[in-house]
Amino acid sequence: MSTNDQESTLSLVPPPPVAPIRVLLLDDHPDNLLLRSTILRKYGYVTETASTIEEAEHLLDDIDIAVLDYHLGAGKFGTDVAADLRARRPQVPIIILSATLERRFGGVEDMHLLKGFSSIDDLVTALRSFEAKRRGKPVVVDARDFFYSRINMAMGDDVVLEILDGEGTWQYVNETCARVLEKPRDWFPGRNMFEEMPDLAADWADILRTVAETRDTYIDRTFRGVLNLPSKGERWVWNVLAFPITLHTRETGVVLTARALERKPLV
Repeated sequence: MSTNDQESTLSLVPPPPVAPIRVLLLDDHPDNLLLRSTILRKYGYVTETASTIEEAEHLLDDIDIAVLDYHLGAGKFGTDVAADLRARRPQVPIIILSATLERRFGGVEDMHLLKGFSSIDDLVTALRSFEAKRRGKPVVVDARDFFYSRINMAMGDDVVLEILDGEGTWQYVNETCARVLEKPRDWFPGRNMFEEMPDLAADWADILRTVAETRDTYIDRTFRGVLNLPSKGERWVWNVLAFPITLHTRETGVVLTARALERKPLV
């Protein structure tokens, strides 16, 4: 067989399959274990579950990432497993889940997520990050989206959220805003609200600029709204709040939130 024939044959050989990431889940509540395990399997992870420190320690040699609940009851803590794992296999990333921030985690864990506030998306993002590092791939994070999405979590999914600079250029909108305005979320960043919705400029251009420059807060409870919605036979009464924020560019911008208080039929 010639060299060229050998190279052609080799090129047809498929690359070896990538082994799935094995995740240890430690939690003393079976419902939590079942929920997290089910969700992570949908994302392609193999999960090993443990409800006690002893069960977890039997699995430490067979996992790639550990997700450990901090408080296990009866004076036991997931950080004990973390210390054992770090001593035995220092290359394995560790995520600690805690229901409180009162304890300052400065030990062996790689990441701390707050239960009840950190969503399953945060956990999957953390796992993807550690998985990429394990496979030697670069980790790319949309820092702007991550930064502003924390505000959205605090406000709630029922609130329309827009983050703009002082001149009205969108930096971020949440899913609720995009859905109400019937545009995809990635349509907004970099576009100017007052160029896209010129009828808003008379009421809102000066307000946004003033909030950004003076760092004051503006509250409006009128039917004027701020979303330029088609009436569709209704008049929407909005509760609108605008307050200043330091943008990712270190300039002062504006967080604009709106909640529909009621919808009145047009007479």
